[in-house]
Amino acid sequence: MRLPSRAATRAAFAVAALPLALSLAACSSGSSGSSGSDSKPANPNAGVLTGTQLKQALAPSSLMPKGVTPVADGTADSGDDFIAPPAKIAGKTDCAKFGNTYWLDITGLKGGVSFAQSDHAKQPDQTEEITQELDGFRGTTAQAVMKDVRAAVAACPTYTDTANHAKVKITGKETPGLGDEAYTITLTSSTWENGSTLIAARVGTSVLTLMSTAGSDNGAAAGQKIAAHVVKSLRTQKPKS
Repeated sequence: MRLPSRAATRAAFAVAALPLALSLAACSSGSSGSSGSDSKPANPNAGVLTGTQLKQALAPSSLMPKGVTPVADGTADSGDDFIAPPAKIAGKTDCAKFGNTYWLDITGLKGGVSFAQSDHAKQPDQTEEITQELDGFRGTTAQAVMKDVRAAVAACPTYTDTANHAKVKITGKETPGLGDEAYTITLTSSTWENGSTLIAARVGTSVLTLMSTAGSDNGAAAGQKIAAHVVKSLRTQKPKS
């Protein structure tokens, strides 16, 4: 059983962050005259793609396997405004989060300062599903996220699927040639008809976290196809800041 999308929660957070951002901007503008300096503070979001740009890089429905269509309310993004970076949750890795539809939080982070995501599935029973999430991170956080993904796999050889009361095996491997760096994870269980493929891929300050159960190969081929398209699309996007 996979958990529902975080789309509504994150979209609401993005909207809530806008008044704060405007307020801070106003304060900065009003106090600049008394500082005696014309220099501007460094933009912490420099080099980061906006949610609007990340959305444009997501794979379209036309690339999905036959019968896999958009899920209602499964698409969201942070628009042109950046979100305050969420605090990282410390502590022991919660291995069960590998079973989440959007599984970035296995790293202890809920997301970046920008995001876009979409969910496609074979209706009505959603036996085959492909989800894609892109997050933009400040500085070198994207590299740290990739390290945390690898560390989570090392810490979690298995987890328990509570819906089926079954043990799920987790394996991971480096995936050369996909973005600046990439890592592929396979989830399998003797009680499942098909496993899941999870792919984390970084392009600059952006990280893709994808999940695929489409096809009879643990979702591997469909997942690789979608990931390759997203990585190529990210290369064409240029940060506005």
